[in-house]
Amino acid sequence: MQAPALPSAFLYAAAAAAAALWYAYLFVRWHRKSPLPPGPVGLPVVGCLPFLDPQLHNYFTRMAHTYGPICRIKLGNMLFVVVSSPSLAKEVLRDHDLTMANRKLTATASIITYGGATILWSNAGSTWRMLRRICVHEILSKTSLDAVYDLRRSEVHATMRKLRGSAAAGEAVDVGEEMLLTVSNVIMSMLWGATVEGEERARVGKEFRDMAWEIIDLMAKPNVSDFVPILARFDLQGLQRKMGLLLHRFDRIFATIIEQKKKKAAAAAAGGKLDFLDYLLKLEKEGSYNNMPFTMTNVKAILVDMILAGSHATSSTMEWVMAVLMKHPKAMARVQEELEQVVGNGNIVEESHIPRLQFLGAAVKETLRLYPVSPLLAPHCPSAACTIGGYTVPQGSMVFLNVWAIQRDPLVWEDPLEFRPERFLGPNAGLDFNGGDLSFFPFGSGRRVCAGIPMAETMIVHVLASLLHSFEWKVPEGTKLDLVDTYGIVLKKEKPLVAIPTARMSNPLQY
Repeated sequence: MQAPALPSAFLYAAAAAAAALWYAYLFVRWHRKSPLPPGPVGLPVVGCLPFLDPQLHNYFTRMAHTYGPICRIKLGNMLFVVVSSPSLAKEVLRDHDLTMANRKLTATASIITYGGATILWSNAGSTWRMLRRICVHEILSKTSLDAVYDLRRSEVHATMRKLRGSAAAGEAVDVGEEMLLTVSNVIMSMLWGATVEGEERARVGKEFRDMAWEIIDLMAKPNVSDFVPILARFDLQGLQRKMGLLLHRFDRIFATIIEQKKKKAAAAAAGGKLDFLDYLLKLEKEGSYNNMPFTMTNVKAILVDMILAGSHATSSTMEWVMAVLMKHPKAMARVQEELEQVVGNGNIVEESHIPRLQFLGAAVKETLRLYPVSPLLAPHCPSAACTIGGYTVPQGSMVFLNVWAIQRDPLVWEDPLEFRPERFLGPNAGLDFNGGDLSFFPFGSGRRVCAGIPMAETMIVHVLASLLHSFEWKVPEGTKLDLVDTYGIVLKKEKPLVAIPTARMSNPLQY
């Protein structure tokens, strides 16, 4: 006798149940093999947002002490993974370099970078390679930097003359602001030469400097639009609106400079010297670079990169080095002794002296070990799920490399909180900024390492050597010098360094 047929609905239900059980088994097996990194539980929907400390480098370092060198934290819908050891940094930046090379744009970063069109914030595709190649080969190569040495030298000398006037009057100066003025003048001169001159040059420079700090501050603020994307259109904190206004101001200044530059293009074409903006506008007119489309958006994105990353990161580092040396007068004296031996009392500092200023170079490296330019670097975003340290890092998460914690790790550095420039002399003299050793990589490593290292290193040492060779420095009476930092895309001193210079050279012509 033939068995009665089972209802088709029952068969479908049984098949669905079997499939669900099979997928559940695979899910559990996969998670047992490679779970998410450990981390705090948080609250429903908002995760750990209510407990977030705005000083993220310190907050993430405390997390590492609790959960280990790789941990995760959920902020709204966004998963952050924080890596805090050299060995795990190697897995991110070497073993999975290509997978980890992309960025995840925040709401504010998307606005100021023209939708992620800058070198720092674009994904590691063909457009990113094109932009990086243009900057590295046309403005940041050794040949390009050597060609504008006289320009840099002139700006450094102008700063020394200005400070000589302050010293004669016994006036205190904002060291960071003076360094920012010097570096931004150099960068603007390299970008568009004499297109903007006189009072207009000073006005444009000040407006750029002021806007850049606002942008850096806005990008560092936790934004609910990033953590709960459904709320982004409401811009509850008003951060996107503020960033949009800053972008509008940037665009307005760029439009004025580009218009003036185009009016002078005929003179340049007739034999005048081309600057960087001339070259970019030439590419934009041709519409391509190495068969890749090149537009006005690319022009402006590169300018934004140079102005934001180039000037403020460099000047902030100079301020930190000056503050740390003033806090450690024995190290300051040793730097000045070295300058007297290498440069001499009757001479001024030249870039040719830099290779022989070994202790000053070591002091710069030791300062950047303790106070890296960007303590968490720019976040990486994996294009596919991968395994780091035995844990799954999901596709689309934000991966932070806590270089702040790594460079202060007592398992890596002896007495890590002490300022010892001697660490970078002797056997460690070859430890550089290029990220080859993942116990010290203040400018990143791998394919996303900072492209501006050669220029930054040269400018930092040249300007610092000039400041310390030409002047003695002290804080105003009744003022206490501290080294308290505040988190941002660029690490800043909480209180600006204000100091009084005293001329060390008797001959005014040396200024």
